[in-house]
Amino acid sequence: MATTKMLTLKDIEPGQVCIVEGLGTKSMLRKRIIDMGVTIGTKIEVRKLAPLGDPMEIYIRGYHLSLRKAEAAEVVVRMV
Repeated sequence: MATTKMLTLKDIEPGQVCIVEGLGTKSMLRKRIIDMGVTIGTKIEVRKLAPLGDPMEIYIRGYHLSLRKAEAAEVVVRMV
C-alpha cells in the first residue's frame, strides 16, 4: 500500500484538486474556515494565486472562495 504525503492547502498549485483531511487547532481560525464550508471530506480545486501568492482562490461546494495563506495552512489535504 502506498503512503500518501499529507499536505496543507497552501502547498497546492492552481489546477490541482484535493480532499480536506483535517483542520488545524487554532479555534477562532478553525471556526471561520468551517463557517466558509471547508469541512473534512470536501473536494477543493485551487483556481489561482494572487501575484504575490496571497490570497489564493479556491473552488469549493460550487462557489469561489479566497483564502489567505495563513488560513490555507490550517487545512490538511490529500491529492486526488
